[in-house]
Amino acid sequence: MAYSDRVKGIYREQLDEIRDKGLFKQERFIHSAQAADIEVEFPSGADVRKVINICANNYLGMSSHPQVVKAAHEGLDTRGYGMSSVRFICGTQDIHRQLENSMTEFLGTEDTILFPSCMDANAGVFEALLSSDDVMISDRLVHASIIDGMRLCSAQHDTFKHSNMEHLEQKLQMHADKRLKMVINDGVYSMDGDTARLDEIAALCAKYDAMLFVDDSHASGFIGKTGRGTHEKCGVMGKVDVITTTFGKALGGASGGCVSGRKEIVEMCRQKARPYLFSNTIAPVVVSGVLKVLEILSASTERRDKLEANTAYWRKGLAEAGFVLKEGDTPIVPVMLFNAKLAQDFSRDLYEEGIYAIGFFFPVVPNGQARIRTQISAGHEIHHLDKALDAFRKVGEKYGILGLTKQEIIDKYGL
Repeated sequence: MAYSDRVKGIYREQLDEIRDKGLFKQERFIHSAQAADIEVEFPSGADVRKVINICANNYLGMSSHPQVVKAAHEGLDTRGYGMSSVRFICGTQDIHRQLENSMTEFLGTEDTILFPSCMDANAGVFEALLSSDDVMISDRLVHASIIDGMRLCSAQHDTFKHSNMEHLEQKLQMHADKRLKMVINDGVYSMDGDTARLDEIAALCAKYDAMLFVDDSHASGFIGKTGRGTHEKCGVMGKVDVITTTFGKALGGASGGCVSGRKEIVEMCRQKARPYLFSNTIAPVVVSGVLKVLEILSASTERRDKLEANTAYWRKGLAEAGFVLKEGDTPIVPVMLFNAKLAQDFSRDLYEEGIYAIGFFFPVVPNGQARIRTQISAGHEIHHLDKALDAFRKVGEKYGILGLTKQEIIDKYGL
């Protein structure tokens, strides 16, 4: 079909509808390296402003760490810009296997396989491991990339209520006749910032002979006593069968991901996972940078400890100001506003105050759950957090929401 005026009109109508509902997402253009202080152009064509970034996945402040940048340069100089191939043809360098071994040691698993991204890892892992004789039982709030990966798999799919162990056990009993069962969770749920109850989930998996899958993208590097992830925090290292995670957040912030876990599971991915078999290998510059990140994190928990202290300071300040917050103890601290337009207006006013924090609304979060998702970094200093708290209080006063309950905010602004 030609791209006719009729076709064009259909898409324009849909885009106008998104705008009319207050759900249109506008991108900001960053003119600097990713850091606590960044330079941003917004809206397009406006003057570039210096602002404090309070919404990046740069949890450990490694995105622009000088040692990481230096290592990336060295990787570029010694191993080139890109591989121009997939792994099993001529796309595997010594440093790729070195990173797989380093991740295996860091996560405490048996083996690891690299993917171009964690989304690719999630897209490939289920289809490689499960068949129509099997069942996937996922928490209802798992990440969109997990949902997309499950859609590609022929196994039956069922869900359990978020972090509801009684409901999970019912589903495990219901599917007792399946050849293989896999319970699927995020380690830290990225929209709300809460942690999966992996100790209880692992016990249920053992009881009902089910495999345990965890996407630990928002945990690897900083959750747990030494930053190994939610399996360390929950005391179940060695009991998680499949871990997927990203190098695009705390572990450097560039790109790439992996599947780590049981040796046979990793080998099945190496043989059958389509994103692994048909996508170019992670660039050498990224591999070299991530190796340096792991070296830094394995030497000291200083950055992880600073992040934990920053998170406590930030959450306490927001709570004392009178905002409605999602409960949690991770660096993801959602400030709940419930109304999509309010979230966008609040975000724009924060930007005017020198604070970069984005409003989240449907379809990124459920309807009526609009928020400003703040994310704290080890790169933040107390003066960053104090300035951001002042801005949040000022904008909160403008909209008259400080000290209001959820229902009072909904009554005032609607859903």
